[in-house]
Amino acid sequence: MIKSELIQKIADRNPHLYLRDVEKIVNAILDEITKALARGDRVELRGFGAFSVKRRDARLGRNPRTGVHVEVDEKSVPFFKTGKEMRERLNEGYLS
Repeated sequence: MIKSELIQKIADRNPHLYLRDVEKIVNAILDEITKALARGDRVELRGFGAFSVKRRDARLGRNPRTGVHVEVDEKSVPFFKTGKEMRERLNEGYLS
């Protein structure tokens, strides 16, 4: 699902809201999550999961095409861990 599909589904389920308002709401939520992660904060949505930032140390990498070794700088990467409720809902059909 892409963002526009998410916006459309929310708008379909809430006919009292205009599509442009739903789009503003979704964008505001995503912007706030992004800003919190940029500050180094953790964002937890109960029943859904938690977003956090992990640091990857600098390392010596390899260009897979040429085989040449290259320096890879330290960087921050977003990380998402699913919540217990989401994991249970995803695995309902697989528990036997």
